[in-house]
Amino acid sequence: MSDTASAAAPDSRSPAAQAQRRRTFAIISHPDAGKTTLTESLLLAGGAIHLAGAVAARGAQRRTKSDWMKIERERGISVSSSVMMFEHAGLVFNLLDTPGHEDFSEDTYRTLTAADSAIMVLDAAKGIEPQTLKLFEVCRLRDIPITTFINKMDREALDPFALLDEIHSKLAMDTAPMYWPAASGQRFAGMLDLTTEEFVPFRRLEHGEEGFAVEERQQRGANSYLHNVSDDVRAELEETAELAREGLPKFELTAFREGHLTPVYFGSALRRFGVLELLSGLAANAPPPRPQKATVKGVATEVEPGRSDVSGFIFKIQANMDPKHRDRVGFFRISSGKFQRGMTLKTAAGKGFNVHNPMMFMAQDREIADEAFPGDVIGIPSHGGLRVGDSLSQSGDIVFQGIPNFAPEILKRVRVRDPLKQKHLRKALESLGEEGVTQVFKPVHGGDLVVGAVGALQFDVLDERMKAEYGLEVIFETSPYQAARWISAESRADLDAFLEKSASQMAEDVDGAPVYLGKSAWEIGYVQERNPKIRFSDTKERAA
Repeated sequence: MSDTASAAAPDSRSPAAQAQRRRTFAIISHPDAGKTTLTESLLLAGGAIHLAGAVAARGAQRRTKSDWMKIERERGISVSSSVMMFEHAGLVFNLLDTPGHEDFSEDTYRTLTAADSAIMVLDAAKGIEPQTLKLFEVCRLRDIPITTFINKMDREALDPFALLDEIHSKLAMDTAPMYWPAASGQRFAGMLDLTTEEFVPFRRLEHGEEGFAVEERQQRGANSYLHNVSDDVRAELEETAELAREGLPKFELTAFREGHLTPVYFGSALRRFGVLELLSGLAANAPPPRPQKATVKGVATEVEPGRSDVSGFIFKIQANMDPKHRDRVGFFRISSGKFQRGMTLKTAAGKGFNVHNPMMFMAQDREIADEAFPGDVIGIPSHGGLRVGDSLSQSGDIVFQGIPNFAPEILKRVRVRDPLKQKHLRKALESLGEEGVTQVFKPVHGGDLVVGAVGALQFDVLDERMKAEYGLEVIFETSPYQAARWISAESRADLDAFLEKSASQMAEDVDGAPVYLGKSAWEIGYVQERNPKIRFSDTKERAA
């Protein structure tokens, strides 16, 4: 990978220096807010692609680069997190495109563990929607700084003050607009840079026009200032921009990085307007890779990016990205050190992986990575040896804070139409369970496997992948269970006694951990009350 920023300095290839060049960020939004379109525009701005796709393309139209699964292309939604790397302005950006559908919030959470900041995309006509709120809470759990992009300003939008007030009230976060829009919809004329006092004119791209409609900025007070803007829009902009400048918080880097304030950008991802300004803001203000909480030889600490020992963690497993090769790739976020191809990395349990063919990603496209640095995400091919939550390092001494599983909200029994393929079903389900597509529970007393998911769409994805990747026709049936909880106890004797007493409702997850399957949430509460020595948990840290 080319390095244009710091080749002159003698230590320019050090982990600490290269980490400062990295910006690893995720994009979160409610479905249909324009996340995938913004992703395409950012890749286009960074020179990573040359033609922007259409989210729900038809016929021979180009497909979006970040949506590559068949079900994603057919439905025009993102259900699998993608990783895309590009360079811009001397920096290296690692863009983590998360699922926008609420049924995949757990996959989003796992992806956010690998991000240092996030872009929150809002529809200018709708503001904060339920899934936006849910994903924001996930960011808050990780203390991730958030940049806001208010999209679709070329359509009729809510009042910008109302939008910012909603962010402030619902998310308990100050808003600092970096630009201020001149109207919206058919009247949308551009936006005023509140820092430089320059006006950025909006021009609709001509049919078939690629790239960005970059218009010359107009300095406030110059003869050209707002010369193509109607009198009513000009007067409205002058008045509202002044109110915004005087009445809303100013941007403060520390408040942003601590998660108390969000810089706000306006634009239209589809028209590729405001995207360059957003990218410049990320370059200037988004944090480089941060220290990661971990234990080293059992001692709690933080692993600094400049540490010489290469370390990181697996936040995602993706099987069959290339169906021809039946591959299985672990997405490895590097936390420290300078990774080089051919290195041997060890798990905390001492299992070694010689990484001969590490990959860097452009959605489903990939290339061999000879080296990588903190903040980068590389793919490590494996044949079942890696799992989500695994910590890897040269020494094998580092264990990063785990990635949790969440209790599923829907449970179904699953069986295969061809009884002779029962073994294949179990193997396929366990493989997809390790990826986190669904959770798989094996009842202690035999019977059909039980699969759990946060939302119904996950079962559609499971069904699709079973057919496409494993050649299995599966049937989902109503389960007698409605809730699942992981159980534990201080005393092994207390746990064993409960397991024996409740064996008819006990199961194991893919790690072999005991799970109690309840017929209702009420039943679980009742059983918990009757067994105070047993802990019932709706989250479980994935085995490291």
